[in-house]
Amino acid sequence: MRDVDVIEDPAAAVTALDPLRSRLLAELREPASASLLASRLGLPRQRINYHLRLLEQHGLVEAAGERAWGGLKERHLVATAAGYVVSPEALGAAASAPRSDATDADRMSAAYVVGLAARVVAEVGAMARNAVRRRTRLPVYGLDTAIRFGSPADRAAFAHELTTAVNRLVSKYHDERTPDGRWQRLTVTVHPVPKGVDPGVAGGAATEGGEAS
Repeated sequence: MRDVDVIEDPAAAVTALDPLRSRLLAELREPASASLLASRLGLPRQRINYHLRLLEQHGLVEAAGERAWGGLKERHLVATAAGYVVSPEALGAAASAPRSDATDADRMSAAYVVGLAARVVAEVGAMARNAVRRRTRLPVYGLDTAIRFGSPADRAAFAHELTTAVNRLVSKYHDERTPDGRWQRLTVTVHPVPKGVDPGVAGGAATEGGEAS
């Protein structure tokens, strides 16, 4: 089972977003049969079977063997991932994307930040699925931390220093001459933590994530 799968197909997205089928995906982080799920959710087995067939048709669950119960053999299913994210690609032409001609004002807008995040999900999600099929590793890197600014002026100064530091590193390591080099996309976003949400790592070292399979 993968940690996360990105849903790109519109029909699969509609299937997964149904409240009952979403609950079934959560229940199927561990293998289970239709009768067991029906008992847990207090629903008829026929109804559970109908929704399980739809999930299986769209590749969201898969067979996990058979087990004997009460003199009968029951087919067990399991989710293909522990969690799912719907890719903006599922929306086709309506998907959000960052403007290629973004101005400084655009970069300070929520729409631009959301567009950047959507592009990360779409691009990395597609490449991650291909990497799983090929049994290869995808060279990615993630950095996450939280910071509390004392004033808007501090936030503006931080943004300026961060931009300067990133540009310096890009200038240092950018190489268009090496034949085997590969383009990498660097995305940085800063946004407020929603009220009531624990910011996690705060005022300390950033947490890192390296290559992912």
